Amino acid sequence: MLEFLNYSSPVYRGIILSILAGMATGLGALPLLFIRKRFSGGIIDASLGFAAGVMLAATAFSLVLASIEEGGLIPMIVGMAAGVLFVDRMDKMIPHDHFVKGHEGPGMSRLRKIWLFVFAIIIHNFPEGLAVGVGGFSKHAYSLAFAIGAQNIPEGLAVAAALIAAEYSPGYAVFIAFLSGLAEPVGGMLGAGLVGISSSVLPYALAFAGGAMLFVISDEVIPETHSGDHQRLATFSLVSGFILMTILDTLF
Repeated sequence: MLEFLNYSSPVYRGIILSILAGMATGLGALPLLFIRKRFSGGIIDASLGFAAGVMLAATAFSLVLASIEEGGLIPMIVGMAAGVLFVDRMDKMIPHDHFVKGHEGPGMSRLRKIWLFVFAIIIHNFPEGLAVGVGGFSKHAYSLAFAIGAQNIPEGLAVAAALIAAEYSPGYAVFIAFLSGLAEPVGGMLGAGLVGISSSVLPYALAFAGGAMLFVISDEVIPETHSGDHQRLATFSLVSGFILMTILDTLF
C-alpha cells in the first residue's frame, strides 16, 4: 500500500500518463474550432485507420509481449480472453451509436443521442486508459503512452469531424472530443490501482488491456473505416500507423 504514497511510483506514473494520453484526444480536435469546413470521409477514414495501426502495434509489442515477458503464456491467454469478453459485454449491454454503423446495444429511446455518442466513446477509450495505467509498471510505459496519445490526436480529429458532418457545431464537437478523453484517466486509475495493490496482477492486467484494445480495433475502429468508399486508403493508413509505431517502439 505504500506504493500509493510514493509520487514517483509506477501507480502515479500510469495515472499521469493516462491523463496526458486522454488530453491528446481533445488536442486533435482543437483545429476544428478555427478551420470552418467539413472534412471528407477519406480524411476521417485515413485518420481512424492510422490510429488503428498505432493501436495494433502498441497492443502487440507493449502489452501482449510485455505480458509474456512478465508472466509467460498462461497469464497472457487468460488475461487476453478476459479483456475481450469484458469489452464484448460492455459493447452489448451499453446502448451507443457508431458514427457509421449506427445504433448498437439495447434500445433506449429516451436517451438523448449525445449520450449514445458518449457511451460509444467510453467503450472505445476506456481500454486505452486501462492499458496506459497498467503500462506504467512496465518498461514500455512511455512508449505505450506515446502510442495511445499519438493515435488519440487523429482520433479526436475524426470524432469531431464526424460530429460536425452530422450537423453539430464546431464548439460542441470539440467539447465531445475533449469529453471522450476523460474515459482514459478513469481506466488508467483502475489499471494502475489494481496492479499497485498486487504486482502479481501485472501480466494478467497487461494481457487484459491488450485483449480489450484488440477487440476495440477489430470491432469498432476497422469496421468504421471500411463502411464507406475509402477502404484501401484506410488499409494503407493502418499499415503506416503500424510501421511508425513499430519503429518508435524499437528506437525508444
